[in-house]
Amino acid sequence: MLSQRMSLLSGPGTVAAQEPAELAQLAAAAGRQIIDLAAGEIIIETPLSVREGAIAAINAGTNRYTDAIGLTLLRKAVAEKLAAQTHVGWNLEDIVITAGAKQALLNAALAVLDPGDEVIIIRPSWPTFASQILLAGAKPVFVDSRPSTYIPNIGAVRDALTQRTKAIIVNSPNNPTGIIYDPTTLRAIGDLAIDHHLWIVSDECYSCFVFAGRHESIVTAHPGVRSRTILVNTFSKELAITGWRLGYLAGPPEIVAAAKKLQSDMTSNANVIAQHAVLHHLEVGDCSFERKMHQRLSKARHTGLRILAGLEGVTVPRADGTFFFYLDLKRLISELSAEGPVRSADDIARLLLDETDVATVAGGFFGDMNGLRLSFGVPQDLLELGLKRVVETLNSLKTRQPSKGRVTKAHDPEK
Repeated sequence: MLSQRMSLLSGPGTVAAQEPAELAQLAAAAGRQIIDLAAGEIIIETPLSVREGAIAAINAGTNRYTDAIGLTLLRKAVAEKLAAQTHVGWNLEDIVITAGAKQALLNAALAVLDPGDEVIIIRPSWPTFASQILLAGAKPVFVDSRPSTYIPNIGAVRDALTQRTKAIIVNSPNNPTGIIYDPTTLRAIGDLAIDHHLWIVSDECYSCFVFAGRHESIVTAHPGVRSRTILVNTFSKELAITGWRLGYLAGPPEIVAAAKKLQSDMTSNANVIAQHAVLHHLEVGDCSFERKMHQRLSKARHTGLRILAGLEGVTVPRADGTFFFYLDLKRLISELSAEGPVRSADDIARLLLDETDVATVAGGFFGDMNGLRLSFGVPQDLLELGLKRVVETLNSLKTRQPSKGRVTKAHDPEK
């Protein structure tokens, strides 16, 4: 008999269906050539400095525990990096090295939430937020943002607050929408947090992927929230090493102390080779890798927006930040026959995988039945081919007669 906790993960606001990456992998395993625009990672060679740091650590016989919250020198380097980015002072005592951003976020949830507490999440949202809140025994409370800005309405956020509200999650640049919150919005959220004694969990994992406008951390926009903010970031995205699992959080002393207790009983410490690898990169790197990756993504974004401009009945996304295009398909879906096979973005994502071998992420994954997320972190040739298939398929939907369509091999009930 499984715990009641596990049943929470199939409830509202969590991932009830198979994850997009799993569906793509199953299709590929069946012998199909899948163009994966679903992955939340960038396909690029690992930085040389990171590889050199890892190899040097291995050759030096580095195989012992570190402090539960990470190497002192790495924490110091992260504090310096963060101070330069946010224009706010940080020191190593403010930093916790984690096994990716997910552990940092779980640390935050377990450290500050009690059963019955409520946490505000702006939707569309990354589903891990809600899952971890539920695991902590608390309740996610969703406030929907509207296309095409996807900027939260502060009045709606205020209306969602209750006596049980304990925290609010801020995710900018935003996954999945790619929207960057403006300083006015960040300051307004900060004011609410102060007035209602809320924690702020600021997920800034895509802060280095900005292509239009400017990213500003909430602690920069509103310095008064520093003492109640848990800032989360990750090298997994920034250095395209998602499988290495290395992230960090920055926060006040009580959060750091809590994270140390939690990690001592969960992982002991983040992977020591990954820590040394990233430390070496921070010590000797000249940011050339980051610039090269940004330039590649900027070119991919430009190409993708040009191709997506061919969509009929769908507004071209802004994609100001992250490496995702997020399509609002509400108008298109509303114009389709109610008798047809397509009634939501989830149906469209399945159809794209079935008929064109293009994997995408349906908005239902993010709590939005009208959205579709497409990654431009894949190689340029695959991106162009995949997006052209997406445009062609979406533009053809209105002319199709209602039909059952064929079943994806991944969903074949006889397999």
